Amino acid sequence: MKLFQKLLVASTAVGLFAPIAAQASETMNLEDMNSYGRKDSKSQRFDNKTFINEVSEELATLKGRIDGLQAQQNNFEAGSFSDTTTLDGKAVFTIGAFDSDPHTVTTEGDVVGMYSYTMNLNSSFTGDDNLYVRIKTGNASGAAVGKGEANTYISAAKGSSDALKVDKIWYTTPIGESNTIWVGPKIENYYMHATTPSIYKPVLKAFTLGGNAAAYGASTSPGAGWAYKADNGFAVSSNFTTKSGNSTGLLTDEGATSWATQVGYTQPRYSVSAIVNQKYNGWADTSYFTSDDGAVRPGDGSSTNIGLRAWWRPEETGSATPSISVGYDTSETDATGNSNTTAYFVGLNWQDIFNADDRIGAAIGQPQKHEDDTVDPFLYEVYYEYKVNDSVTLTPTVFGGTHKNSSDVEVDMFGYVLNTTFKF
Repeated sequence: MKLFQKLLVASTAVGLFAPIAAQASETMNLEDMNSYGRKDSKSQRFDNKTFINEVSEELATLKGRIDGLQAQQNNFEAGSFSDTTTLDGKAVFTIGAFDSDPHTVTTEGDVVGMYSYTMNLNSSFTGDDNLYVRIKTGNASGAAVGKGEANTYISAAKGSSDALKVDKIWYTTPIGESNTIWVGPKIENYYMHATTPSIYKPVLKAFTLGGNAAAYGASTSPGAGWAYKADNGFAVSSNFTTKSGNSTGLLTDEGATSWATQVGYTQPRYSVSAIVNQKYNGWADTSYFTSDDGAVRPGDGSSTNIGLRAWWRPEETGSATPSISVGYDTSETDATGNSNTTAYFVGLNWQDIFNADDRIGAAIGQPQKHEDDTVDPFLYEVYYEYKVNDSVTLTPTVFGGTHKNSSDVEVDMFGYVLNTTFKF
């Protein structure tokens, strides 16, 4: 090929390959490729001993840190509860006043303040059983508000002169699928009942259990009990407590004993129950829903106490229809003369009315009285429970009624309290 032809072919080839070269230069850096090639062509040898030493040092450092964390965890667990025990509690601040006409308490009209503090410990050793311990303290006294006058005992009150005490302790375990037993040195009958007698949430202790009169009135003592609950809602229970059972013996002639047997039927929206409570050897009622005369019991005699209970609740909360709980008690002693007494109770609760989780409560009742009493005692309470958050609740309450004093004179009474409850 002649020189002119070679130059022509070369220039044409350059013209054809120039766009391809330009495009390749946009996506590929030759220097980078060369650098990569140079690095890839090199080889490096590792010193195994050096590598192992470095890794061993790092592992030793990590192990030391883990050991330190383990030691801190052990120290923490040494000062905490075991994994079988849980703790919850509450503190209640109460401020209020009480007045009556004629006056029966020297501090009437004075605004007083008090507190109670409760810790509940629950320990399970099998996953189904429970050892329950309640530790409680407070500074309520026999003043107008607190431990109360004429059935005005505040339910949240505790009078132990600021001393921290074991208030309740018992052990319970299921037997099979339907039976449960209780035993403990500090227990009350109603903790061992199979059927809940009332769903009304009270402020005054008189309105607990559908009326805390002779049938459900109890005293913290050594005791034991059994309960059976069927799948269809039927339940039966029987239990006893003996005052001073740690010194006079259980179920002895020397010890005052309360033996309660309850039968009930419960469905999700209603329940009915009846209880017979036999009280022996001069058991003095520790009830908070009775007149002075109604509480009288023969010194070494016995009494038969019958309580009827029922409750119903609407399908949904937040409506004008309240839940309702009712109770009626009769009591008869073996004393001479008129020994028959009666009591009744009606309690209403409205929930979620103004705010979620709030509650309105209203209750009325006749404390336990002799049939021939010249004065008919009467008691009422009205409250609004406002839940500030999951841990704090405010409950302003007014209460009052009538009762008879030691001179057989009718006494009108009125009081108010504000409970602030802190739960943890």
